[in-house]
Parts: sequence; structure tokens; C-alpha cells
Amino acid sequence: MSKPGTPSSNTLLLRRQLTELTKRPVEGFSAGLVDDDNLYEWEILVIGPPDTLYEGGFFKARLSFPEEFPLLPPKMRFITPMWHPNIYPDGIVCVSILHAPGEDQYGYEDAGERWMPVHTVESILVSVISLLSSDTPNTDSPANVEAAIEVRKDIDGYRKKVRRLVRRSAEEAFD
Repeated sequence: MSKPGTPSSNTLLLRRQLTELTKRPVEGFSAGLVDDDNLYEWEILVIGPPDTLYEGGFFKARLSFPEEFPLLPPKMRFITPMWHPNIYPDGIVCVSILHAPGEDQYGYEDAGERWMPVHTVESILVSVISLLSSDTPNTDSPANVEAAIEVRKDIDGYRKKVRRLVRRSAEEAFD
């Protein structure tokens, strides 16, 4: 039996999670491989959650898994342009469960909120959908400072910008 985080055990785990998501899709997203020969790069489509600013949007993203998975978390990056305080301007998602295990050097998160090997692709994506579902995003430790400032100073302007990106994502999804 190989140890967790070794190439044979993590590819088996990733294959199992992909098979599970294919057999039993979870509402709000779909997942597949970018390339059938590479289990470490996943293509994700997040469907804007109902009754949120993101409703009606189709947001493409990538999940990139390290060879040390599940001991270390994957990185998630939106390819579709996003405007959110917890998503870096380059699309990298900043949520606690995607932060490496251990103590937060800045004191914003408890170790229990960060990555643990029991997390799955499903739990990551449910967390991201939850992030997008918040009417007023958390601006305490923003990844996108400009979006956070806009949330604090001009929430209507922030919402208008998000709705514009949602419309554009829907139009591009059907091109």
C-alpha cells in the first residue's frame, strides 16, 4: 500500500473523485480533465448560484493538483474574468480550505479552517459556491484589494460590475 501523497495513491484518489462526480454530479458545477492523460489538471465549470449576484453566469476555472495531493491542496484559478475580494485579479481563488495546512502566519484563520487531506474536489467547489453566494463578501483579508475597497465604499458599483461580468460569461458560454 502506498503512502498518502505518493503518485500512485494520489492518482487513484483523484480518479476516484472524478468518477464519483461523473456518476453523481453535484448541483452548481461540473468537472472533467483538461487532458485525459493528466489527472493533475481539472477543468471546472461553476454555474452561478441561484438568487445571488452570480446567478445566470458560467465561470470556467482550473484546479491544479500538486504531486503531494492530498497532503497539500490544489490551486484553483478562474479563467473567466471575476470581480470578487477573495479572488485575485489573475483568477486565483483565496479560500481557507485551499491554504496549506498549519497555522496562519497572519492570524486570520484557525488551522482547522485550512486544508486537510479529508477535503475533496466536491468540498472545495461547495466552498467556492458558498463564497460566490455571499451578498456582501468578506473584505477582512482581501486577495483583490480594489474589489474589497469597492465593496466597502460603493456596494452598488461593485454589484453592477459583477452583474456585467455574469452577463458576459453567459454570452461567452453560448458562443
